[in-house]
Amino acid sequence: MSKYRRRTALAGVGALTAGLLLTAPQPAQAANLIKNPGFETAGSDGMPYCWEKSGWGDNDFTFETTSDAHSGSAAMKVTLTRRVSGDRKAMITESTDCAPGVSAGKQYDLGLWYKTSTPDANITLFRHDTTAGWQYWTDLKTLDMASAWTQATVRTPEVPAGTDRITWGVSVYGTGSATTDDYTMDQVPDPLPPARCTGTNDQCANGSWSVLPTQNPVRSMHSVVLDNGKVLLIAGSGNSEENFNAGTFTSAVYDPATGDYKVIPTPKDMFCAGHVQLQDGRVLVLSGNKAYPVVGGHGYEGFKDSYIFDPKTETYTKTNDLNDGHWYPSATELGNGDVISFGGLREDSTGSVTAEKFSYAQNQWLPLSQVNQTWSYWGLYPAMILMQDGRLFYSGSHVFGNNIPGTGSAIYDYGANTVTQIPGLQNKDERDQSASVLLPPAQDQRVLTIGGGNIDSNPDANRLTDLIDLKQANPSYVAGPPVPQGTVDLGGGPQPETGNQGKMYVSAVLLPDGKVLETGGALHNRANPVYESSLYDPSTNTFDPVAADPESRGYHSSAFLLPDGRVMATGDNPGNGTWNHNVSIYTPPYLYKGTRPTITSVINQEWKYGDTQRITVDRPIAKAELIRPAAVTHSSDPNQRFVDLPLSVDGDNVDLNVTNNPNLAPPGWYMLFAVDANGVPSVAKWVHLTGPTALTAASPHIHAFADSLSGTVSGPAKKRTSQQVSPTISGCDRHYGSANVCVPTVFPPEVNKTTAARCAWLRQNDYGRLKVNGGDDPLGLDRNRNGITCDRGDTSRR
Repeated sequence: MSKYRRRTALAGVGALTAGLLLTAPQPAQAANLIKNPGFETAGSDGMPYCWEKSGWGDNDFTFETTSDAHSGSAAMKVTLTRRVSGDRKAMITESTDCAPGVSAGKQYDLGLWYKTSTPDANITLFRHDTTAGWQYWTDLKTLDMASAWTQATVRTPEVPAGTDRITWGVSVYGTGSATTDDYTMDQVPDPLPPARCTGTNDQCANGSWSVLPTQNPVRSMHSVVLDNGKVLLIAGSGNSEENFNAGTFTSAVYDPATGDYKVIPTPKDMFCAGHVQLQDGRVLVLSGNKAYPVVGGHGYEGFKDSYIFDPKTETYTKTNDLNDGHWYPSATELGNGDVISFGGLREDSTGSVTAEKFSYAQNQWLPLSQVNQTWSYWGLYPAMILMQDGRLFYSGSHVFGNNIPGTGSAIYDYGANTVTQIPGLQNKDERDQSASVLLPPAQDQRVLTIGGGNIDSNPDANRLTDLIDLKQANPSYVAGPPVPQGTVDLGGGPQPETGNQGKMYVSAVLLPDGKVLETGGALHNRANPVYESSLYDPSTNTFDPVAADPESRGYHSSAFLLPDGRVMATGDNPGNGTWNHNVSIYTPPYLYKGTRPTITSVINQEWKYGDTQRITVDRPIAKAELIRPAAVTHSSDPNQRFVDLPLSVDGDNVDLNVTNNPNLAPPGWYMLFAVDANGVPSVAKWVHLTGPTALTAASPHIHAFADSLSGTVSGPAKKRTSQQVSPTISGCDRHYGSANVCVPTVFPPEVNKTTAARCAWLRQNDYGRLKVNGGDDPLGLDRNRNGITCDRGDTSRR
């Protein structure tokens, strides 16, 4: 978003230079790229030459060229005497004469001298996109308060493609002043030669998959990477009515270091619960399965129970109850460490319209009277992603059938208690078990949705992707590149996908090199696995096909990042009720590109917002980031995020600049990766980012993104109890077989509308002989009415 929008009541040089031609920049040189870095040359408008006033919001401010300089006779002082919102900053003028030229893919070391009387000051960058013009890029570093002249240095991320110039300065966003002088900007030399392949050519291009020799002992559909590097695999009954009736509920803890599993006693059927890591590393598990469907009666039911899993003791402890039942709920951690949840099915099988909020400070779910309510039904596992200003973005990814009414995507403002429709999502009612991710880095505020289908109508799953930039004033989805096609097993073995065939049940994993691995999936409702994986590159908006997982990974599968930089994939529960206990490991191409950098020390494992934290490395790195450990189920992990850590480099000592905005990096344990110029990551170190008490020293620098929405706005509806939901919401016709068997209510479109064709499809997908439950036969599978589907008497009749 251009910073010009934000200059209320300012008529600085920027307004005059916005229309100047932006010619190709001069090649960067190993010298200071800043013109008039010490403010010694006066300009024509009261500001020094090549510097302009900038800022936005409701505040009182002054700009002053002062003689209190670090060197020479001039420095720039920006003061806020009153602030309700926004910031003020002196910036390099946005013109071809003044704005430094940069090269895509390069990094630049920025430096300045400063004095501040406020903790609320930050080095802020804008970039010129050759297509879109000037726009905010990122905040790099929070400045410590300093009464004497102090030097600050920081390295930019790699310059995005299409960027030819940048401008930067110090934002003041709290009452007080920042005086700055002697700016520097130098291009960072390329630190490494090109990568040398250490595997086969195919491994270096596509990575490789391996299947572990030890199977997962439980039918897990929930995967949570713990702060000790182990993985919690939650099964509950594992979608097995037999286990449910026997009270056999299981979890397991997997240790990637040893390959061992430990089965954990599990107090309740956490099948299709919600889960999220709390800021202290414990795992909050909410709701689950109270009852399986009964033919002619109720559907699935969600209970009100909630538990916390402690990685230290590997035990579950009960919390207070939720206000409502929530089978298939969302769970999103907020910037203050609380958790908010929406959607799911109640104890009576209807849809829950009750929002729930877990107070971290009180260690309990808040009573209904203390939680804002719109009485909206958000569906099942609605992907609710925390935005940088604390609002929630519903991406449109969900589970089971059609999307919510309206555009299928929305922004929910909890404070204002309003829902605003967001346009542009393609085929909103065919995004069932699509995946959504906040793209790397989280500071860019871009979301990608991938694939999806619809278990009710059961079309071929699609190849659709959608991108949205939540930094825009009025963001809307735009179509992304189609998901690459793989092979699909339609019953006779894998064959190439054709037409617009894509996949649902998609897993999407953020990788430490800044790419996204999408993997797994199926073409239809719990049938026809698709074998395809690819790497999405946010910088080029392209998918690159890579090696495919050899195991089927459809319904109840998940994939997630391990601390060593590999990806683990588990699960698959086709409609015939079977379970894939094989576990796959993906080794990405970056692990075949030579020796990995090593983080040799982390000076402090406890981090706070706005901090500068020092690490040491064994050789030069290009970037570092925090990646939140996975808590994934049903293609959904709305808390997954990759947070950039701008660097200040002094040999092997690297200072990492931590965002001061907890909405970008909610409090908790993170995997810290250091990555070299070839995209090769270190093994992660664990660091603990704490809040909200960590914010006593500085306020978060929150920008006015998505502040001019044009979509339909709705406030709270009339208070109600629930939303009516079809008992066939899971896409399964319970008139046949047992509760863990899913005969689709609608067969795939290529299956002819004859009993023989439907029975052939069931045989191809290994359903076997199914009993008819009761007297009804809605799919016409028991034409001779002997209580058994698809026997000779059924298929020989028309």
